[in-house]
Amino acid sequence: MLINIIGFQLGWFSCILGSAYQLPWLGVLSAAIILLAHTARSQHWPSEVSLLLAAMFIGLIFDAMALNLGWITFMPVSYWPSALPPPWMIMLWALFASTMNSSLSWLKPRLWLAILLGAIAGPMCYWAGAKLGALKITDLKFAMVYLSVGWAIILPTMLKIASLTNHRHVHWPWVSE
Repeated sequence: MLINIIGFQLGWFSCILGSAYQLPWLGVLSAAIILLAHTARSQHWPSEVSLLLAAMFIGLIFDAMALNLGWITFMPVSYWPSALPPPWMIMLWALFASTMNSSLSWLKPRLWLAILLGAIAGPMCYWAGAKLGALKITDLKFAMVYLSVGWAIILPTMLKIASLTNHRHVHWPWVSE
């Protein structure tokens, strides 16, 4: 669990500071290395990869909505569509998902605590990212309500997805284990 916490924090700071210092691909590379190590240590890596991909998709949609509504803006990334959250942000979603079956697994049976933690910690992470220069919260009131409500739904949802993928043991027919 400690390795998971340290990996997540290293990845988070790499992505945030990489963006703030106009080195967004450094964060993507760091997160990719951390996630590869994470999945390599997983007992059933296809399930874990499915969870990471689900989080990346959810995050892409969630952050694209806030971005396109003008509530948040990200530092621009070369050769990346401005209507989409940047690659480092999408990797942060995968890093977040990597905690579901490890450092945040204790939250799985505690729905109300997951809702409360999501409503508080989710927006605080965006706020911290803004303070470090990786993004701007352009409409504080609407952004914080959106982030709070969204993360109150997302955290328990991701915990549920993690539980479902663990029990179903996703199998990719083209990959032998």
